[in-house]
Amino acid sequence: MAASTLATQIHPTALVDPGACLAAGVSVGPFAVIGPQVRIGAGSRIGPHVVIDGQVTIGSDNHIFPGACIGLEPQDLKYAGDNTEVVIGDGNRIREYVTINRATASGERTVLGNHNLLMAYSHIGHNCRLGNRIVIANGVAVAGHVDIDDRAVIGGVLGIHQFVHIGSLAMVGGMSRIDRDVPPYAIVEGHPGRLRGLNLIGLRRSGLADADNGAVLKELQLLWKLIYRSEYSLSQALEQARQQQLSAAAEKLVAFLESSCSAGRRGPLPAQRP
Repeated sequence: MAASTLATQIHPTALVDPGACLAAGVSVGPFAVIGPQVRIGAGSRIGPHVVIDGQVTIGSDNHIFPGACIGLEPQDLKYAGDNTEVVIGDGNRIREYVTINRATASGERTVLGNHNLLMAYSHIGHNCRLGNRIVIANGVAVAGHVDIDDRAVIGGVLGIHQFVHIGSLAMVGGMSRIDRDVPPYAIVEGHPGRLRGLNLIGLRRSGLADADNGAVLKELQLLWKLIYRSEYSLSQALEQARQQQLSAAAEKLVAFLESSCSAGRRGPLPAQRP
């Protein structure tokens, strides 16, 4: 281990491979198992019975609670034993029995950003890419190749289909079925999931609702009506939106939907009609 034993706290029953690199202030709880390719940043706390194995890089000030398993082989029949990665940023809270699988093919990564909360029994599949300040509630199953952008909130006990993209500041209601893309700023609920409207609470908390004296929120509301409440098809509505001068927030929504509608994508969730 790179850090001196005085700078780390390793319980006598923990199994830490000599090849692992633990920075100053890392603590490892009873019966934890840490493999030879693991790198853990300063101040991170590894709880009892945690298993971290494979090529895993974890940043500083993370708290990993009992029973979590990080970096184990992907649950993918295509996996051929490649030495793939999990990369985790700083300040995350990974609760009890969370599983984060490494990627499938050589050179690929499963990525978790900074300051995220993953609640108990949630699963992050291979090749997922999660941003920052995301909340994932208890019992959420995130399939492989899912992207979740900054500050999204995912309610409990639901599944997210592989290759789905969830946009920033989206809120997904508990026990929903998410089998297509969720645009930024949207509220989604239902089985199957349907767009219910703009996430006004999230927009206010982020400061976007107050940006430019409320002009950004008004623009997003008008854009939402154009896309989901007008007689235009989605493609026609996006063409109409492109004829306007868009703020950065509106551009993010339009660009997301254009990408979601492109070849090879699953497409966006439809809206619930009034």
